Amino acid sequence: MSRRTPRLLAATLAVAALALGACAEKADDKPSAGTAAAAYPVTVGALTLDKRPEKIVSLSPSATEMLFAIGAGPQVSAVDDQSNYPADAPKSDLSGFQPNAEAIAGKNPDLVVLSNDTNKIVDQLGKLKIPVYLTPAATTLDDSYAQITDLGTLTGHADQAADVASRMKDDIAKLVKDLPQRTDKLTYYHELGPELYSATSKTFIGSIYGMVGLTNIADPADADSKNGGYPQLSQEFIVKADPDFVFLADSKCCQQNADSVKARSGWSGLTAVKNNQVVTLDDDIASRWGPRVVDLLRVIIDAVAKVPA
Repeated sequence: MSRRTPRLLAATLAVAALALGACAEKADDKPSAGTAAAAYPVTVGALTLDKRPEKIVSLSPSATEMLFAIGAGPQVSAVDDQSNYPADAPKSDLSGFQPNAEAIAGKNPDLVVLSNDTNKIVDQLGKLKIPVYLTPAATTLDDSYAQITDLGTLTGHADQAADVASRMKDDIAKLVKDLPQRTDKLTYYHELGPELYSATSKTFIGSIYGMVGLTNIADPADADSKNGGYPQLSQEFIVKADPDFVFLADSKCCQQNADSVKARSGWSGLTAVKNNQVVTLDDDIASRWGPRVVDLLRVIIDAVAKVPA
């Protein structure tokens, strides 16, 4: 991200990326499809909502995508400045990276969805009697499914949330089912930014590549776990590792592509470059753990399928 500095990426992916108001439904308001049977109060973890939230503030792009996917979009009154999908999400100048309790409270939310507790924002909002649901950066697909399920429960869309999670599981199972068995595993380098920060197998994005059977060249660089799964690699390290694939999650923020990679010192001889296996990803999809992870997996599998087993 230009937003995609390694720090922001971590905030969005692995350390880091909403609010609902206390308005009761008007008598003439009809609940959206699938919500009629929802009974309140509902409890998720330590959070209990007495009524269906109608003014949700989402300060996590991943949570925003989840909310709209499960049919709770009409209940979302504001999203953070990085939530750009879907296009009709009510974008605001609220920040998920540096959340401001006063600004959030100004939206009169009855639920705020956050991806992390920066600046002890949960405690600040609690003092204002504003309910908060945390959706920490996922490390596994099960984390994603759990967050989708919880959001469905909280918003009165439990059935739709179950359907979304089920479709994701089915789509992913179909995508990986016919992957060819390889004697030698293909290797890859996943780039978060031109500064050569990457993500290891223990991160959410790393787990997606792992489903495809790829070997991550960044793993040895984070063996001591001091980098939280996001080590900064060197030119020499990458050239020596000679990955079969280079996946660029900085194509939008930083205009990286196959040509810019080939122009880097020593990179023209990489197997990935010589075999035209430099793959540009959508920065946003590659940094989020919502329903579009299926699209990310499809791009990766399509690229790998072109290599003979």
